[in-house]
Amino acid sequence: MASQSNAPSSVYDFTVKDARGNDVNLGDYKGKVLLIVNVASQCGLTNSNYTELNQVYDKYKGKGLEILAFPCNQFGAQEPGSNEEIVEFACTRFKAEFPIFDKVDVNGDSATPLYKFLKSSKGGLFGDSIKWNFSKFLVDKEGNVVERYAPTTSPLSIEKDIKKLLDA
Repeated sequence: MASQSNAPSSVYDFTVKDARGNDVNLGDYKGKVLLIVNVASQCGLTNSNYTELNQVYDKYKGKGLEILAFPCNQFGAQEPGSNEEIVEFACTRFKAEFPIFDKVDVNGDSATPLYKFLKSSKGGLFGDSIKWNFSKFLVDKEGNVVERYAPTTSPLSIEKDIKKLLDA
């Protein structure tokens, strides 16, 4: 049987690209609670999700929460812009202060390794596939995926779960 020693054991084992193309080692977030979200600028869920993500981030960023936003154009082509346009949209229209990363695929053969890991850690209603924009993964301070939320789940409604992990 092949050894699984090289298999990632937490989100901290991944390096991703930020919106400017720089490598970001997710190990830099050790000890923080993470909410990882695939975002889109032209989705029916955009206004409510960005607004509430900002509210949650403002309230808990000083207590150890980081929200990591990964733009994705796989659902209805609702994130067609360049990374620069996406960052400008999120930061200008919604005053987003949380990090926005490189546009990624979250499903299929070209899915980024981080999303393959997230989906294998917490399957959803439709198996491993991400259903739509604004699917959310909650990660504890040790880098373990502890919960997965549907695109329609309001960020404010998961505040109690975030608080529980921050207080742990």
